[in-house]
Amino acid sequence: MGHHLAWQDLAWQVAWQDIARRGVASRGDFRRGLARCGLGAAAIIVSALVAAPVPGSAQSGEPIKIGFSMALTGPLAPNGKQALLGAKIWEEETNAKGGLLGRKVQLVTYDDQSNPATVPGIYTKLLDVDKVDLVVGPYATNMNAPAMPVVMQKGKTYISLFALGLNSEFHYPKYFSMLPSGPTPKLSFSEGFFQIAAAQNPKPQTVALTAEDAEFARNACEGAREAAKEYGFKVIYDKTYPPGTTDFSPIIRALQSANADLVVACSYPLSSVGILQSANELNFAPKMFGGAMVGLQATAFKDRLKSKLNGIVNYETWVPSPKLMAPAEGFFKTYQARAKSEGVDPLGYYLGGWGYAYLQVLAEAVEGTKSINDDKLAEYLHNNEFKTIMGDFRFGKDGEWTKSAMLTVQYHGVTEAANLDTWRGMDYQTVLTPADQKTGDIIYPYAKAK
Repeated sequence: MGHHLAWQDLAWQVAWQDIARRGVASRGDFRRGLARCGLGAAAIIVSALVAAPVPGSAQSGEPIKIGFSMALTGPLAPNGKQALLGAKIWEEETNAKGGLLGRKVQLVTYDDQSNPATVPGIYTKLLDVDKVDLVVGPYATNMNAPAMPVVMQKGKTYISLFALGLNSEFHYPKYFSMLPSGPTPKLSFSEGFFQIAAAQNPKPQTVALTAEDAEFARNACEGAREAAKEYGFKVIYDKTYPPGTTDFSPIIRALQSANADLVVACSYPLSSVGILQSANELNFAPKMFGGAMVGLQATAFKDRLKSKLNGIVNYETWVPSPKLMAPAEGFFKTYQARAKSEGVDPLGYYLGGWGYAYLQVLAEAVEGTKSINDDKLAEYLHNNEFKTIMGDFRFGKDGEWTKSAMLTVQYHGVTEAANLDTWRGMDYQTVLTPADQKTGDIIYPYAKAK
């Protein structure tokens, strides 16, 4: 036990000494950030003791290598696969135009298996063995968190993909978030839900919160507590359940017993499906239900749930409305033509476009600085607006967007005959917030839309 602690302490010291030179706010921020990642001593030691930053290739004939992991197996794969296809389309289109800085680009990727434990080793390999020039993040908060110590120790500029509030503990100055959650990311996933609830007459009064005990759900639930307080609701039930839970009937029965007006679930894909299946079986019907449920945005999970989606009010990051589709139409035409042969989500609305867009952002920084130097890229990312197929934005504090572009939608009118043509359009979903994207009003209460 003593040897274990000694090595861990050495790891902290080595990592901190190197990272402090790169501008992390404090030793406490670094320790708290690592602790929130849930990394064991072995992972910390691996990330702390790796070599100094690897410089970009000096030979102009070599490709610019961009490394990342992606969930291609496991429960996050339906989303990770579409993100990877989006990234591949970006790579092909960029090379067809001559690459970046007169060099081809090459994506170097590995399957993280939807397992956070694989991530530190993958990013260490990318930087030390593959010697990639640049890195970006995998998909999902739970996968990005364990990559952070490695990229921080290397001093790499890092754009995460759909990581919620990840830098609120690290305060790493070269971190940037590709998630339209704005300056209050934890709040953004459920704020629209509470905003809509507060507008009902009579106004509902009580809230129940259920969350998976994992990084994303904890962050989202923290935001839901804050939103409930801000909009004047009383939280009367607030419990977590372990990752890997398969029987959600006890959770739904506990929520029924709590009898709250509003129920907010903060969950990852398999949990989201399990919660809605159990809720349907037990005829659970609060006045509003939904919030921060990951997975409902993907075609595979929509197909599995069909009519069980009706009435749910949930977050979205993008929908195929005419306004939002306009800058992305060419991309989705290409993506959907290839989706079947690639074995990925046939529409790609949730992650396909974002997998393309976060590399668009990196490319704009490379071209803007005429460099792959991480310090120069980070400075450019902090000081410029970015125009992408998924919208235009700027990065602000902790690398979050300066303005939220999160959506709140309600599903309705879905039958068991729903198919790909159903999910392709907007007939089954209404955008409730924000006001500039709104397409209709809520069906309230929840039971009325079931």
